[in-house]
Amino acid sequence: MPLDILTVRRIARLARLRLEDSEIERLRQELGGILAWVEMLDELDVTGVPPMTGAVAMALKMRPDLVTEGGNPEIVLGNAPERIGDFYAVPKVVE
Repeated sequence: MPLDILTVRRIARLARLRLEDSEIERLRQELGGILAWVEMLDELDVTGVPPMTGAVAMALKMRPDLVTEGGNPEIVLGNAPERIGDFYAVPKVVE
């Protein structure tokens, strides 16, 4: 799928890329190659292939939900830049 220069500039703007005029043609060719490759994938017959969320189907390792170091606020808040009692103090961000 060939891209025109205006489309390449729009994609660059959406990606927050600042391109020089000399870079537009190279990027146009690279994006065209990527889109051609994606179009090749569209030709594959994936009937009956279940969708997957990852490359390996495996169960996550579980660990016991135990409280550790939580009973000592001095250790937990030892590196806090600011605190109020046993709590982190953070700047207000919502009115």
